[in-house]
Amino acid sequence: MTRTAVALRQDAQNPAQKPAFDNGKAQAFAGKMLGALNNSALVLMASIGHRTGLFAQLATASPCTVEALAKASSLAPRYVREWLAVMTTSGVVDYDPTSGSYALPPEHAAFLVYGGSVNIAVNCQFLGVTAGVEDEIVARFRDGEGMHYHHYGRFHDVMAEASNQSLVSKLLDHILPLAEGLRERLEHGIDVLDVGCGAGRALLLLAEQFPNSRFTGIDLCADAFAPAVDMARGKKLTNLTFRALDVAGREDFGAYDLVLAFDAVHDQKDPPGMLRAIRRTLTPGGTLLMIDIGGSSRLEKNTQHPLGAFLYMMSCMHCTPVSLGQGGPGLGTMWGVEMAGDMLKAAGFSRVTMSRLPHDIVNAYFVARV
Repeated sequence: MTRTAVALRQDAQNPAQKPAFDNGKAQAFAGKMLGALNNSALVLMASIGHRTGLFAQLATASPCTVEALAKASSLAPRYVREWLAVMTTSGVVDYDPTSGSYALPPEHAAFLVYGGSVNIAVNCQFLGVTAGVEDEIVARFRDGEGMHYHHYGRFHDVMAEASNQSLVSKLLDHILPLAEGLRERLEHGIDVLDVGCGAGRALLLLAEQFPNSRFTGIDLCADAFAPAVDMARGKKLTNLTFRALDVAGREDFGAYDLVLAFDAVHDQKDPPGMLRAIRRTLTPGGTLLMIDIGGSSRLEKNTQHPLGAFLYMMSCMHCTPVSLGQGGPGLGTMWGVEMAGDMLKAAGFSRVTMSRLPHDIVNAYFVARV
Protein backbone atom coordinates (compact mmCIF):
# COMPACT_ATOMS: atom_id res chain seq x y z
CA MET A 1 0.00 0.00 0.00
CA THR A 2 1.38 3.43 -0.92
CA ARG A 3 2.07 6.13 1.65
CA THR A 4 -0.79 8.22 0.23
CA ALA A 5 -3.23 5.32 0.45
CA VAL A 6 -2.20 4.67 4.07
CA ALA A 7 -2.76 8.32 4.93
CA LEU A 8 -6.19 8.32 3.30
CA ARG A 9 -7.14 5.14 5.14
CA GLN A 10 -6.02 6.59 8.46
CA ASP A 11 -8.01 9.77 7.81
CA ALA A 12 -11.10 7.69 7.07
CA GLN A 13 -10.67 5.81 10.35
CA ASN A 14 -10.30 9.01 12.38
CA PRO A 15 -13.78 10.52 12.89
CA ALA A 16 -12.29 13.55 14.61
CA GLN A 17 -10.97 14.70 11.24
CA LYS A 18 -14.32 14.33 9.47
CA PRO A 19 -16.94 17.08 9.82
CA ALA A 20 -20.22 15.95 11.32
CA PHE A 21 -22.91 15.21 8.75
CA ASP A 22 -25.47 18.04 8.84
CA ASN A 23 -28.78 16.35 8.14
CA GLY A 24 -30.64 19.67 7.95
CA LYS A 25 -28.22 20.96 5.35
CA ALA A 26 -28.59 17.71 3.39
CA GLN A 27 -32.38 17.92 3.39
CA ALA A 28 -32.31 21.55 2.37
CA PHE A 29 -30.04 20.70 -0.56
CA ALA A 30 -32.28 17.80 -1.60
CA GLY A 31 -35.22 20.21 -1.59
CA LYS A 32 -33.23 22.65 -3.70
CA MET A 33 -32.46 19.99 -6.30
CA LEU A 34 -36.07 18.80 -6.40
CA GLY A 35 -37.12 22.40 -6.91
CA ALA A 36 -34.60 22.73 -9.72
CA LEU A 37 -36.02 19.61 -11.36
CA ASN A 38 -39.52 21.03 -11.21
CA ASN A 39 -38.36 24.42 -12.44
CA SER A 40 -36.55 22.88 -15.39
CA ALA A 41 -39.84 21.20 -16.35
CA LEU A 42 -41.54 24.58 -16.18
CA VAL A 43 -38.86 26.18 -18.38
CA LEU A 44 -39.21 23.50 -21.07
CA MET A 45 -43.00 23.73 -21.05
CA ALA A 46 -42.83 27.53 -21.07
CA SER A 47 -40.79 27.28 -24.26
CA ILE A 48 -43.50 25.09 -25.78
CA GLY A 49 -46.18 27.49 -24.54
CA HIS A 50 -44.43 30.31 -26.34
CA ARG A 51 -43.77 28.43 -29.57
CA THR A 52 -47.34 27.11 -29.83
CA GLY A 53 -48.92 30.44 -28.94
CA LEU A 54 -50.65 28.97 -25.88
CA PHE A 55 -49.55 31.76 -23.56
CA ALA A 56 -50.73 34.46 -25.94
CA GLN A 57 -54.07 32.74 -26.50
CA LEU A 58 -54.61 32.03 -22.81
CA ALA A 59 -53.80 35.64 -21.93
CA THR A 60 -56.74 36.83 -24.04
CA ALA A 61 -59.15 33.94 -23.45
CA SER A 62 -58.87 33.44 -19.66
CA PRO A 63 -60.72 31.82 -18.07
CA CYS A 64 -61.30 28.98 -20.49
CA THR A 65 -61.50 25.18 -20.65
CA VAL A 66 -59.01 22.81 -22.21
CA GLU A 67 -61.26 22.28 -25.19
CA ALA A 68 -61.82 25.99 -25.77
CA LEU A 69 -58.11 26.80 -25.52
CA ALA A 70 -57.16 23.93 -27.81
CA LYS A 71 -59.74 24.95 -30.41
CA ALA A 72 -58.73 28.62 -30.32
CA SER A 73 -55.06 27.62 -30.67
CA SER A 74 -55.68 24.92 -33.33
CA LEU A 75 -53.89 22.39 -31.11
CA ALA A 76 -54.60 18.86 -29.88
CA PRO A 77 -56.67 18.94 -26.65
CA ARG A 78 -54.86 16.01 -25.03
CA TYR A 79 -51.50 17.76 -25.26
CA VAL A 80 -52.97 21.08 -24.17
CA ARG A 81 -54.38 19.38 -21.07
CA GLU A 82 -50.97 18.08 -20.02
CA TRP A 83 -49.36 21.45 -20.69
CA LEU A 84 -51.96 23.19 -18.55
CA ALA A 85 -51.32 20.67 -15.79
CA VAL A 86 -47.65 21.68 -15.73
CA MET A 87 -48.60 25.36 -15.67
CA THR A 88 -51.11 24.75 -12.86
CA THR A 89 -48.80 22.72 -10.63
CA SER A 90 -46.06 25.30 -11.21
CA GLY A 91 -48.28 28.14 -10.04
CA VAL A 92 -48.30 29.88 -13.41
CA VAL A 93 -51.95 29.25 -14.25
CA ASP A 94 -54.96 29.31 -11.90
CA TYR A 95 -57.32 26.32 -12.09
CA ASP A 96 -60.98 26.20 -11.02
CA PRO A 97 -61.98 22.53 -10.54
CA THR A 98 -65.66 23.41 -10.31
CA SER A 99 -65.87 24.89 -13.80
CA GLY A 100 -62.82 23.07 -15.16
CA SER A 101 -61.43 26.38 -16.38
CA TYR A 102 -57.93 27.82 -16.45
CA ALA A 103 -56.78 31.42 -16.19
CA LEU A 104 -53.47 33.16 -16.73
CA PRO A 105 -53.23 36.11 -14.29
CA PRO A 106 -52.32 39.38 -16.02
CA GLU A 107 -49.37 39.76 -13.64
CA HIS A 108 -47.97 36.49 -15.05
CA ALA A 109 -48.92 37.25 -18.63
CA ALA A 110 -46.84 40.43 -18.42
CA PHE A 111 -43.72 38.24 -18.46
CA LEU A 112 -44.92 35.51 -20.82
CA VAL A 113 -46.35 37.31 -23.84
CA TYR A 114 -45.23 40.19 -26.04
CA GLY A 115 -46.54 43.58 -25.10
CA GLY A 116 -45.77 43.16 -21.41
CA SER A 117 -42.61 43.95 -19.44
CA VAL A 118 -40.35 41.31 -21.02
CA ASN A 119 -41.25 37.94 -22.48
CA ILE A 120 -39.16 35.55 -20.39
CA ALA A 121 -40.65 32.59 -22.28
CA VAL A 122 -38.54 33.62 -25.27
CA ASN A 123 -35.35 32.84 -23.35
CA CYS A 124 -36.80 29.59 -22.05
CA GLN A 125 -36.24 28.24 -25.56
CA PHE A 126 -32.48 28.13 -24.95
CA LEU A 127 -32.92 25.13 -22.64
CA GLY A 128 -34.29 22.94 -25.42
CA VAL A 129 -31.70 24.21 -27.91
CA THR A 130 -28.76 23.42 -25.64
CA ALA A 131 -30.22 20.14 -24.38
CA GLY A 132 -30.21 18.97 -27.98
CA VAL A 133 -26.40 18.82 -27.94
CA GLU A 134 -26.02 17.18 -24.54
CA ASP A 135 -24.46 13.99 -25.95
CA GLU A 136 -21.94 16.00 -27.96
CA ILE A 137 -21.02 18.16 -24.96
CA VAL A 138 -20.46 15.06 -22.81
CA ALA A 139 -18.05 13.87 -25.49
CA ARG A 140 -16.34 17.29 -25.51
CA PHE A 141 -15.79 17.02 -21.75
CA ARG A 142 -13.73 13.93 -22.52
CA ASP A 143 -11.81 15.07 -25.60
CA GLY A 144 -11.59 18.82 -24.95
CA GLU A 145 -12.56 19.66 -28.53
CA GLY A 146 -15.09 22.28 -29.62
CA MET A 147 -18.40 22.57 -31.45
CA HIS A 148 -19.69 24.52 -34.44
CA TYR A 149 -22.75 26.69 -35.01
CA HIS A 150 -24.41 24.14 -37.26
CA HIS A 151 -24.68 21.72 -34.33
CA TYR A 152 -27.21 23.93 -32.57
CA GLY A 153 -30.36 23.65 -34.63
CA ARG A 154 -32.68 26.57 -33.83
CA PHE A 155 -30.04 28.60 -31.99
CA HIS A 156 -29.92 31.45 -34.54
CA ASP A 157 -33.71 31.75 -34.57
CA VAL A 158 -33.97 31.83 -30.78
CA MET A 159 -31.04 34.22 -30.44
CA ALA A 160 -32.62 36.56 -32.97
CA GLU A 161 -35.91 36.58 -31.09
CA ALA A 162 -34.22 37.13 -27.74
CA SER A 163 -32.02 39.92 -29.11
CA ASN A 164 -34.99 41.55 -30.80
CA GLN A 165 -36.75 42.23 -27.52
CA SER A 166 -33.70 43.03 -25.37
CA LEU A 167 -31.54 44.96 -27.85
CA VAL A 168 -33.27 45.84 -31.11
CA SER A 169 -36.45 47.15 -29.50
CA LYS A 170 -34.35 49.41 -27.24
CA LEU A 171 -31.83 50.46 -29.87
CA LEU A 172 -33.20 53.84 -30.93
CA ASP A 173 -34.39 55.25 -27.62
CA HIS A 174 -31.99 53.71 -25.10
CA ILE A 175 -28.82 52.31 -26.71
CA LEU A 176 -27.86 54.86 -29.38
CA PRO A 177 -28.04 57.75 -26.88
CA LEU A 178 -25.21 56.12 -24.91
CA ALA A 179 -22.83 57.44 -27.59
CA GLU A 180 -23.12 61.22 -27.58
CA GLY A 181 -23.92 62.70 -30.97
CA LEU A 182 -24.30 59.31 -32.65
CA ARG A 183 -27.93 59.73 -33.67
CA GLU A 184 -27.17 63.05 -35.32
CA ARG A 185 -24.27 61.51 -37.26
CA LEU A 186 -26.51 58.67 -38.44
CA GLU A 187 -29.11 61.15 -39.61
CA HIS A 188 -26.47 63.11 -41.52
CA GLY A 189 -25.00 59.96 -43.10
CA ILE A 190 -22.14 57.66 -42.04
CA ASP A 191 -20.82 54.19 -42.88
CA VAL A 192 -21.77 51.50 -40.37
CA LEU A 193 -20.49 47.94 -39.97
CA ASP A 194 -22.10 45.28 -37.77
CA VAL A 195 -19.55 42.56 -36.95
CA GLY A 196 -21.26 39.28 -36.10
CA CYS A 197 -24.61 40.68 -37.22
CA GLY A 198 -26.51 37.42 -36.67
CA ALA A 199 -30.07 37.74 -37.95
CA GLY A 200 -29.45 41.36 -38.95
CA ARG A 201 -32.54 42.80 -37.28
CA ALA A 202 -30.65 45.71 -35.74
CA LEU A 203 -29.37 46.73 -39.18
CA LEU A 204 -32.82 46.43 -40.72
CA LEU A 205 -34.15 48.87 -38.15
CA LEU A 206 -31.24 51.29 -38.52
CA ALA A 207 -31.22 51.22 -42.32
CA GLU A 208 -34.91 52.07 -42.40
CA GLN A 209 -34.61 54.75 -39.72
CA PHE A 210 -31.50 56.45 -41.16
CA PRO A 211 -31.72 56.40 -44.98
CA ASN A 212 -28.72 58.73 -45.38
CA SER A 213 -26.35 56.23 -43.73
CA ARG A 214 -24.96 53.06 -45.27
CA PHE A 215 -25.02 49.75 -43.39
CA THR A 216 -23.10 46.49 -43.82
CA GLY A 217 -23.57 43.32 -41.81
CA ILE A 218 -21.02 40.49 -41.70
CA ASP A 219 -21.34 37.12 -40.04
CA LEU A 220 -19.70 33.72 -40.32
CA CYS A 221 -23.05 32.07 -41.08
CA ALA A 222 -24.99 33.31 -44.08
CA ASP A 223 -28.00 31.27 -42.95
CA ALA A 224 -28.35 33.56 -39.94
CA PHE A 225 -28.99 36.74 -41.95
CA ALA A 226 -30.70 35.16 -44.99
CA PRO A 227 -34.20 36.23 -43.82
CA ALA A 228 -32.93 39.79 -43.31
CA VAL A 229 -31.68 39.88 -46.90
CA ASP A 230 -35.18 39.03 -48.11
CA MET A 231 -36.74 41.59 -45.77
CA ALA A 232 -34.36 44.31 -46.96
CA ARG A 233 -35.22 43.48 -50.53
CA GLY A 234 -38.93 43.62 -49.72
CA LYS A 235 -38.52 47.00 -48.02
CA LYS A 236 -36.39 48.24 -50.95
CA LEU A 237 -33.57 49.22 -48.61
CA THR A 238 -30.72 50.18 -50.93
CA ASN A 239 -28.47 51.27 -48.05
CA LEU A 240 -28.10 47.80 -46.49
CA THR A 241 -25.93 44.85 -47.51
CA PHE A 242 -24.90 41.57 -45.89
CA ARG A 243 -22.02 39.22 -46.57
CA ALA A 244 -20.67 36.02 -45.06
CA LEU A 245 -17.19 36.54 -43.69
CA ASP A 246 -14.85 34.82 -41.26
CA VAL A 247 -13.48 37.70 -39.19
CA ALA A 248 -10.52 35.70 -37.85
CA GLY A 249 -7.08 36.85 -38.92
CA ARG A 250 -8.18 40.03 -40.66
CA GLU A 251 -6.18 43.24 -40.33
CA ASP A 252 -9.30 45.36 -40.78
CA PHE A 253 -12.75 45.33 -42.37
CA GLY A 254 -12.43 48.40 -44.55
CA ALA A 255 -13.21 51.93 -43.39
CA TYR A 256 -16.26 52.66 -41.25
CA ASP A 257 -17.39 55.48 -38.97
CA LEU A 258 -19.33 53.21 -36.61
CA VAL A 259 -18.84 49.54 -35.79
CA LEU A 260 -21.43 47.51 -33.90
CA ALA A 261 -20.54 44.30 -32.06
CA PHE A 262 -23.60 42.94 -30.27
CA ASP A 263 -22.96 39.79 -28.19
CA ALA A 264 -20.31 38.75 -30.69
CA VAL A 265 -16.81 39.26 -29.32
CA HIS A 266 -16.49 36.50 -26.72
CA ASP A 267 -17.43 33.73 -29.20
CA GLN A 268 -14.66 34.56 -31.64
CA LYS A 269 -11.53 32.61 -32.53
CA ASP A 270 -9.37 35.63 -31.66
CA PRO A 271 -11.26 38.26 -29.62
CA PRO A 272 -8.23 40.55 -29.07
CA GLY A 273 -7.36 40.33 -32.77
CA MET A 274 -10.95 41.12 -33.74
CA LEU A 275 -10.95 44.24 -31.54
CA ARG A 276 -7.63 45.37 -33.01
CA ALA A 277 -9.08 44.91 -36.51
CA ILE A 278 -12.13 46.97 -35.51
CA ARG A 279 -9.82 49.68 -34.16
CA ARG A 280 -7.99 49.82 -37.51
CA THR A 281 -11.33 49.82 -39.35
CA LEU A 282 -12.68 52.93 -37.64
CA THR A 283 -12.13 56.27 -39.32
CA PRO A 284 -10.79 59.20 -37.25
CA GLY A 285 -13.39 60.07 -34.65
CA GLY A 286 -15.06 56.69 -35.15
CA THR A 287 -16.99 54.76 -32.53
CA LEU A 288 -17.34 51.13 -31.48
CA LEU A 289 -20.64 50.29 -29.81
CA MET A 290 -20.16 46.90 -28.17
CA ILE A 291 -22.77 45.01 -26.19
CA ASP A 292 -21.76 41.87 -24.36
CA ILE A 293 -22.64 39.81 -21.31
CA GLY A 294 -22.22 41.99 -18.24
CA GLY A 295 -20.97 39.46 -15.70
CA SER A 296 -17.70 39.74 -13.85
CA SER A 297 -14.44 38.05 -14.80
CA ARG A 298 -14.33 36.81 -11.20
CA LEU A 299 -16.59 33.88 -10.28
CA GLU A 300 -17.08 35.06 -6.69
CA LYS A 301 -18.63 38.29 -7.97
CA ASN A 302 -21.22 36.36 -9.99
CA THR A 303 -22.61 34.23 -7.17
CA GLN A 304 -25.44 36.72 -6.58
CA HIS A 305 -26.17 37.35 -10.27
CA PRO A 306 -29.88 36.64 -10.83
CA LEU A 307 -29.06 34.60 -13.95
CA GLY A 308 -25.60 33.41 -12.98
CA ALA A 309 -26.26 29.68 -13.32
CA PHE A 310 -28.11 30.14 -16.61
CA LEU A 311 -25.33 32.25 -18.12
CA TYR A 312 -22.63 29.79 -17.07
CA MET A 313 -24.77 26.98 -18.51
CA MET A 314 -24.94 28.82 -21.83
CA SER A 315 -21.19 29.31 -21.63
CA CYS A 316 -20.55 25.61 -21.10
CA MET A 317 -23.09 24.39 -23.66
CA HIS A 318 -22.60 26.96 -26.44
CA CYS A 319 -20.22 29.92 -26.21
CA THR A 320 -17.13 28.11 -24.94
CA PRO A 321 -17.36 25.11 -27.31
CA VAL A 322 -18.13 27.33 -30.32
CA SER A 323 -14.99 29.37 -29.66
CA LEU A 324 -12.91 26.24 -29.08
CA GLY A 325 -14.31 24.76 -32.29
CA GLN A 326 -12.73 27.64 -34.21
CA GLY A 327 -9.41 27.16 -32.46
CA GLY A 328 -10.18 30.05 -30.12
CA PRO A 329 -9.47 30.57 -26.41
CA GLY A 330 -12.98 29.69 -25.24
CA LEU A 331 -13.47 32.84 -23.18
CA GLY A 332 -17.04 31.83 -22.48
CA THR A 333 -20.17 33.84 -21.84
CA MET A 334 -18.92 35.14 -18.50
CA TRP A 335 -15.55 36.45 -19.69
CA GLY A 336 -16.48 39.53 -17.74
CA VAL A 337 -16.58 43.29 -18.00
CA GLU A 338 -13.11 43.59 -16.47
CA MET A 339 -11.50 41.53 -19.22
CA ALA A 340 -13.61 43.26 -21.86
CA GLY A 341 -12.46 46.69 -20.71
CA ASP A 342 -8.81 45.64 -20.60
CA MET A 343 -9.06 44.10 -24.05
CA LEU A 344 -10.59 47.24 -25.53
CA LYS A 345 -7.81 49.40 -24.12
CA ALA A 346 -5.14 46.95 -25.32
CA ALA A 347 -6.68 47.14 -28.81
CA GLY A 348 -5.96 50.86 -28.90
CA PHE A 349 -9.21 52.47 -27.78
CA SER A 350 -8.26 55.49 -25.70
CA ARG A 351 -11.73 56.34 -24.40
CA VAL A 352 -13.91 53.49 -23.12
CA THR A 353 -17.10 53.91 -21.12
CA MET A 354 -19.36 51.15 -19.83
CA SER A 355 -23.05 51.58 -19.03
CA ARG A 356 -25.92 49.49 -17.71
CA LEU A 357 -29.53 49.93 -18.73
CA PRO A 358 -32.47 49.44 -16.34
CA HIS A 359 -34.33 47.07 -18.66
CA ASP A 360 -31.39 44.69 -19.07
CA ILE A 361 -29.97 42.57 -16.22
CA VAL A 362 -27.75 40.58 -18.59
CA ASN A 363 -25.69 42.92 -20.76
CA ALA A 364 -23.11 45.66 -20.39
CA TYR A 365 -22.89 48.46 -22.96
CA PHE A 366 -19.48 49.72 -24.06
CA VAL A 367 -18.78 52.85 -26.09
CA ALA A 368 -15.16 52.92 -27.29
CA ARG A 369 -13.63 55.71 -29.34
CA VAL A 370 -10.36 55.93 -31.21
